[in-house]
Amino acid sequence: MRAAVLFGENQGLEVVDVELAGPGPGEVRVRLGATGLCASDWHTMTGAIPSPTPAVLGHEGAGVVEAVGEGVSRVAAGDHVVLSWVPNCGYCRYCESGRPNLCSKAMPALLAGTLVSGARRLSYNGEPLYHYSFLSTFAEETVVDEAACVKIRDDVPLPVAALVGCAATTGYGAAVLRGRVGPGDTVVVIGAGGVGLSAVMGAALAGARHVVAVDPRATKREWALDVGATHVVDPGTEDVDALIRSLTDGDGADVAIESAGRPELVTRAFELTCRGGTIVCVGIPEAGSPVSFPGPDLVRHEKVVTGSLYGSCQMHVDMPRILDLYAEGRLPLDKLVTKSYTLDDINVGFEDMLAGRLARGVVLLAG
Repeated sequence: MRAAVLFGENQGLEVVDVELAGPGPGEVRVRLGATGLCASDWHTMTGAIPSPTPAVLGHEGAGVVEAVGEGVSRVAAGDHVVLSWVPNCGYCRYCESGRPNLCSKAMPALLAGTLVSGARRLSYNGEPLYHYSFLSTFAEETVVDEAACVKIRDDVPLPVAALVGCAATTGYGAAVLRGRVGPGDTVVVIGAGGVGLSAVMGAALAGARHVVAVDPRATKREWALDVGATHVVDPGTEDVDALIRSLTDGDGADVAIESAGRPELVTRAFELTCRGGTIVCVGIPEAGSPVSFPGPDLVRHEKVVTGSLYGSCQMHVDMPRILDLYAEGRLPLDKLVTKSYTLDDINVGFEDMLAGRLARGVVLLAG
């Protein structure tokens, strides 16, 4: 099969023919229909996120089950699936307490370059390749752990379903599941990329009265208005604080979601929230980056500062629900797909992403 391989840091992806072994016990082979282009893949390409190479990258995909290994019961050949990059074990303290996104078996091995078992099913010219985030979706097919396969309805286009594998779930969950946005709330979303736009959609669906998207790029502000934002702000030329105060009688936002992964923007999110407000951190800053805010205000204002990994979701419950909302016309996930690419053009897609031309780029595969 064909796959886009990263042979080393600071190199473009190279599309080559690779070998894919059949699924072992507890594993599933999936023919991919589409995969999204995410900044996390780019950070791995540059070395900002350390991950072993050579590897087939990609972690946001959907497809159709081709074959299953011994003992697999959750899915069968022909099923449509979204792939989860946290194939949770189901029995650790986090899984049993309803927080499978923090699975103590899967998360420590996320960037090890193997499946959860330690196995590798990819090779190039007879030499093993590493997997990426358990999924390696920059390929025509992949082998993943059974727990990574989330069965979905088969009437949803795979390019839309692929985004639920990362961006859509991360943003929607940050607003609805972690931020607990409710009717009448004022919500500010800092950063209107694929994740931020999904947070805007989630906040609007949850009944927020005001959804304010903050981004320096005019195109992204336009996209935000198109998916449910009531107000947009250019932080370089407009007064974000003044707008939030005018909407809230001077109090501040109920929920602020930081999706850009910049420490100084976490501080801004803290400043923009009201007493008792919630700050949800979604973007991941560089390793070792400190975040600061006034300690006395944390106590006196009872603000809640929290992270949200993978939208704080229960993958096998929330991902199908998100796609149900899309199918019912209540969550316009298709508006995230700015442009589609072939596998051969995947590097062009990353160039467009870095230039800010995409809400989300999607690579169309075999399907």
